[in-house]
Amino acid sequence: EVQLQASGGGLVQAGGSLRLSCVVSGFTFDDYADYYIGWFRQAPGKEREGVSCISNSDGHTYNADSVKGRFTISSDKAKNTVYLQMNSLKPEDTAVYYCAADPLGCAAYSDYGISWKSYSMDYWGKGTQVTVSS
Repeated sequence: EVQLQASGGGLVQAGGSLRLSCVVSGFTFDDYADYYIGWFRQAPGKEREGVSCISNSDGHTYNADSVKGRFTISSDKAKNTVYLQMNSLKPEDTAVYYCAADPLGCAAYSDYGISWKSYSMDYWGKGTQVTVSS
């Protein structure tokens, strides 16, 4: 059974940093290598949104416009762990952060732009709360 465990959330002041971790288990090594791991977040009263995604096969990453230049996703395959380094945090980054896995990607592309799979990734972990105070 595939499981994802997110951790690292907490309370931080605006301008500060946090690093989230997502430990992935239950994959065989070959299966895991073909998966995409993504970070999503959901603020109170809002829809879940995509934040960042990494391909385990080639390391390609992409980020939502709202976090470009501030958040960095990375992967340590030896530890089956994906990280989200969050710098220059803003109060609007406050949310529950989830990690998720899917073999086909974290988003779909069309003529209208990118659509994150905010509710349709194959596997989800429980979230970790990030609170940024002003």
